[in-house]
Amino acid sequence: MAETDAASSKPSRSPDFAREPILRTVPQPADMNGNGDIFGGWVLAQMDIAGGVLASRSAQGRTATVAITAMEFVQPIKIGDLVSVYGEVTRIGNTSITVKMETVVQRRLDPTPIRVTEGTFVYVAIDDNGKPRQVPK
Repeated sequence: MAETDAASSKPSRSPDFAREPILRTVPQPADMNGNGDIFGGWVLAQMDIAGGVLASRSAQGRTATVAITAMEFVQPIKIGDLVSVYGEVTRIGNTSITVKMETVVQRRLDPTPIRVTEGTFVYVAIDDNGKPRQVPK
């Protein structure tokens, strides 16, 4: 992951901390790679969980992840960081829901928010048999 200048490591929108994170957690040593940073796959999983919450609300039922159409890792996540995942539904199709996700951390001793990851996830509404179904209007 390349280091970036301070301006691009801030949240992509003006800091709107009135919005609530969908998920907030602190990574543990078991989530760390050999370089001492958190595995990208761990971050991806947290974002997918949070995106699934939004998609299920929009679908009024079960959803499944079908694609990650964009993913950018901007800064590393460290042990002890407070990780907050934000998201918003950007598109609702017949059976699909697209969710734009953003991950922001606050370092252990610094409350300054740092945007570390963002991505676009696509979910499909599914019925009890796992088959695609119409998203309610």
